[in-house]
Amino acid sequence: MSAPAAQPRLEPFRLRGANFNLLVLRLLDARPEVIVPALGDQFRRAPGFLRFAPIVVGLDDLSQAPQDVDFGGLIAGLRGIEIMPIGTTGGTPEMRAAAQAAGLPPLRAAGGGKEEEVPQQAAAAPAPAQPTPAAPAEPPPPPGSMRPTMVVDIPVRAGQRVWAQGADLIVNGTVNAGAEVIADGNVHVYGALRGRAIAGGENNTDARVFALNFDPELVSIAGYYAVREGLTEAPIGKPVQVRLIGESMRFDKLG
Repeated sequence: MSAPAAQPRLEPFRLRGANFNLLVLRLLDARPEVIVPALGDQFRRAPGFLRFAPIVVGLDDLSQAPQDVDFGGLIAGLRGIEIMPIGTTGGTPEMRAAAQAAGLPPLRAAGGGKEEEVPQQAAAAPAPAQPTPAAPAEPPPPPGSMRPTMVVDIPVRAGQRVWAQGADLIVNGTVNAGAEVIADGNVHVYGALRGRAIAGGENNTDARVFALNFDPELVSIAGYYAVREGLTEAPIGKPVQVRLIGESMRFDKLG
């Protein structure tokens, strides 16, 4: 009996380009011993917010000399509070080179922009791989091409994250404490909002958050956010809409 024909080997991987929405941590102070505790204090007010999130480090506002910035200490400190720095944006070539030597490569803006030059002699081996959260299955749509509204007909449980990319999000139920709902447009919760609600993911300052029972851990619009302890003027437990007026968050009763 003849041997069965060998099966062709399947390719082990594929590479493709994709665009992702990433938060930028703009450094106003280069000292890890100042930055990390301040971030940790913010995130303790909203448990789970940005846990294991990939973060880009913005260098444009730093005035220190590159050799005076402890990028290694900053990376270790951020990972210690479960934030994953993945690269840098802005800054001088020397500053970008110092960051890359510590394992933070310069990132290029989406849309085919010219990649920032980094002196080759300053490059070093990349830092050991760290666990990062799963990436979205597909890139978000370009601005102006909103998808149909995403509707969730079941409660969002603690530990769950629902993201409506390029769309509004409607939750017909409760968003429990420890859960997170995100939309590039508006967020509507036709129930109790007890977790985190993030609207305007595409820097849409006109986005709003609506909830029939407003009692969130955190609420955010276009990067501006407030945690539960700071909602002293909000009508907690009531039907509420949240919107931005300039850079201030306003909480209005519905109805």
